[in-house]
Amino acid sequence: MLVVSIILEAAVAVIAVLAAAQGRRPYLYGLAFTFAAYVLYDLARLMHWAVEGPALSWLFLIATVTALIAVVGLWRDRGNR
Repeated sequence: MLVVSIILEAAVAVIAVLAAAQGRRPYLYGLAFTFAAYVLYDLARLMHWAVEGPALSWLFLIATVTALIAVVGLWRDRGNR
């Protein structure tokens, strides 16, 4: 199940980068970062890497902030249509 999750998270990150690279929605890079962080965390779990608590907490805090920015960007973009 974890491998499937990693594949799906990586797919979301790649698609978000491709969409953001088109130039119309740069806030999607935040969504890509968030899912890349999820991939990193899940890979660490799968490979039994030692992931320190504070570093992981900061990573998830930054990922949450970037996801919030992406969602606000999506919301604003929807309002302009």
